[in-house]
Amino acid sequence: MISRTIRAVVVAAGLTSLFAGSAAAQQCGGDFSRFLSGVKAEAVQRGLSSSAADAVLSGASVSQSVLNRDRAQGVFKQTFLEFSQRTGSASRLNTGKRKIQQYASTFNRAQREFGVPPGVLTAFWAMETDFGAVQGDFNTRNALVTLSYDCRRPHIFRPQLMALIEMTQHGDFDPATETGAWAGELGQVQMLPEDIIRYGVDGDGDGHVRVKKSSPDALLTAANFIRSLGWRAGEPWIQEVVIPQDLPWDKTGFGGGMTAGQWFRLGVQPRDGNTRFSNLPTALLMPQGRKGPAFLAYPNFNVYLEWNQSFIYTTSVAYFATRFEGAPAYNKGNPEPGLSDSQMKQLQTILSRKGFDVGKIDGILGAGTRDAVRSVQMQLGIPADGWPTPQLLRALQ
Repeated sequence: MISRTIRAVVVAAGLTSLFAGSAAAQQCGGDFSRFLSGVKAEAVQRGLSSSAADAVLSGASVSQSVLNRDRAQGVFKQTFLEFSQRTGSASRLNTGKRKIQQYASTFNRAQREFGVPPGVLTAFWAMETDFGAVQGDFNTRNALVTLSYDCRRPHIFRPQLMALIEMTQHGDFDPATETGAWAGELGQVQMLPEDIIRYGVDGDGDGHVRVKKSSPDALLTAANFIRSLGWRAGEPWIQEVVIPQDLPWDKTGFGGGMTAGQWFRLGVQPRDGNTRFSNLPTALLMPQGRKGPAFLAYPNFNVYLEWNQSFIYTTSVAYFATRFEGAPAYNKGNPEPGLSDSQMKQLQTILSRKGFDVGKIDGILGAGTRDAVRSVQMQLGIPADGWPTPQLLRALQ
């Protein structure tokens, strides 16, 4: 699973400037004991107990394995069909349906209080930890201490360490034994400590928010968090469609400015037949081009992009959520062959030389590369679906 801390990095980068004057918040590196003393002093200054700080910091150590992961994060190069079929398997779908029945009262509460449907929560639960089975094996305390002590991004991780101390003070976290992802996400739906503190819900009524051990706590906390990201109750998030071969391709993708109704009038047909949300703005997404699966993304899809910025992940988990809500499996279509890793890097290099901002030359079909591909496709007079093919690469060489 790709770390979601990138989202937190972006958010926190905008917030920490408000506290730039805090000397304690800027401490990193140097003598480790002095660093820990500074963390404790800041925690106490924030109103947290000395004993909770000691419980977290006593015995803490720098984890080289965390540093290694931070400096060599995996890249996401699977196609939509590859990733969505692997992660949204029939076995997972059946397990998720059983979980919805098992925790029916929790899911009903999540929809009643936060407006988040069961399928949405279940898809995240499945994708993030396989329903709690794989929550990560990095000691969370040591991971956040390490990333706070390291001077790459201490302003991102130190607030998470403070939140972890607060969770410990509440009796919701055992710093000596509890584990999670390398970047500090923890629990059955993989959330960061600050988000757990802000949006935590005691789902099982035991007086605690324990997102690692309690499924009701984890699910309701996730639902509250999803609502905070702008979830619009009662509205769809993604809808599979069948598209004609002739469309205003310049209007596809994000930022096209078309409503669902406008797409319907152009011949785009929803597979479920539902046209009740014709007035909502949409984006027509084709993860593997116009010959592969196609979807209309509604405003709620933005929440998925807030959760994880990977286009393939977000489209896959959003689609999987519709399966739990009764949608059929998508039509795979017959996508044109894509590019190999080396070919994608060649394409990115060419596009960069032409003045397009594709970001790092990394072989990943990210948003910048997709936008650039659509632009050159329009210049060449071919359907601008954002899917790079060997034929396109040859045309640009």
